[in-house]
Amino acid sequence: MSKKEYSIALLFKALADQTRLRLLNLIGGDEVCVCFLVEVLKVNQPKISRHLAYLRRAGVVSARREGKWIHYRVVEPPDPHAANIFREVRTWLANEPAMKNDRARLAKICCAPTLPVPLQRAPIPASLMA
Repeated sequence: MSKKEYSIALLFKALADQTRLRLLNLIGGDEVCVCFLVEVLKVNQPKISRHLAYLRRAGVVSARREGKWIHYRVVEPPDPHAANIFREVRTWLANEPAMKNDRARLAKICCAPTLPVPLQRAPIPASLMA
């Protein structure tokens, strides 16, 4: 998507959903596997994937496949004005108490002595590795 083609309306639509905001917050500066997002949010995988696809269309998330795992990371929109808005939203998310609780749940799950069965072979986000 080039700068000329970027849709600020699509960005605002992407940011207008609580689940998508929670996903952006959970991914943060990491690369996170879908399975961890499912476990933290307690939402089924197809629904999480639909929200992530919406965020990809808005140009704020990218995906990388590694074997059977798909890793998502946050990327800034190519438009400088949209990037400024997006940075402000991410700063707000990082300081919102409910979003902090989500991050704490992610850290607790990733750092548990034994991971839940669906996560036992999943790659742990780099910032949460011991």
